Amino acid sequence: MDVESVIGVDLGGTNVSAGRIEKSVVVKSLKTDINPLGSEDEIVQSIVSITESVYDNKVKGIGIGVPSLVDIKTGIVYDVQNIPSWKKVPLKKIIEEYFNVPVYINNDANCFAVGEKYFGKGKEFENIVGLTLGTGLGAGIIINNRLYSGKNCGAGEFGSLPYKDSILEDYCSSKFFINQYHTTGEVLYSRAQRGDRQAIDIFEEFGSYLGDAVISIMFTIDPDLIVLGGSISKSYKFFIDSLMEKLEKFPYKRNVEQLVIEKSERDDIAILGAAALYLEGSV
Repeated sequence: MDVESVIGVDLGGTNVSAGRIEKSVVVKSLKTDINPLGSEDEIVQSIVSITESVYDNKVKGIGIGVPSLVDIKTGIVYDVQNIPSWKKVPLKKIIEEYFNVPVYINNDANCFAVGEKYFGKGKEFENIVGLTLGTGLGAGIIINNRLYSGKNCGAGEFGSLPYKDSILEDYCSSKFFINQYHTTGEVLYSRAQRGDRQAIDIFEEFGSYLGDAVISIMFTIDPDLIVLGGSISKSYKFFIDSLMEKLEKFPYKRNVEQLVIEKSERDDIAILGAAALYLEGSV
């Protein structure tokens, strides 16, 4: 589904980016740093300013992704991670009143999933889970071609499921590399590319744990497609084999055979995913 012009905005813990999308192409984008310790109004103004910088009079709507829970109907954003001043921000109302176009807001993991549905690997699939492998383990869920956020925008929090001595997130995100091996996924990826056996072994261990997360997703969602995104997904080739090996233990072999697991190929998926909130909300 294409529209003439939509803006996607991605709010992170230290920066905000925005882009104008026309017929599935990001025609203009900007990124700017924010002060995570700034006031609520200061950060709202940063969002307004960067949105204004990519706005034109053809824009039909705006989508905004945030790293927090959102009241989907009212567009109130609650307790944004890494931005202490954002406790309860009526962001939808503020942005709609300023630009006078419809505004849709959701969390960033949901944006990733719906972005892949409209612009990426998920175009041909009806049931999708988008897994973001980064600072944490996030997930967005598409069921029967529609984004499922849950009543409180909390659906897909697989990372909080109990696992081993902690939770899945501690073994399926950058926390695993830091806590277990006192290094980062980026450093290990660089080493693995040079053939470092220890680094490759660590990614294989990571893949085994991620396989357990995928098994949990298969039991609860039974998707057609799982798309992997986030910084750690760049290391896909070093952990996919051990992930698939773990799936051999799944009791329903037909489900495993039909499941597709892909790595996101869109570097601009955060902006596209936010813009896709408008497409999702306007159908």
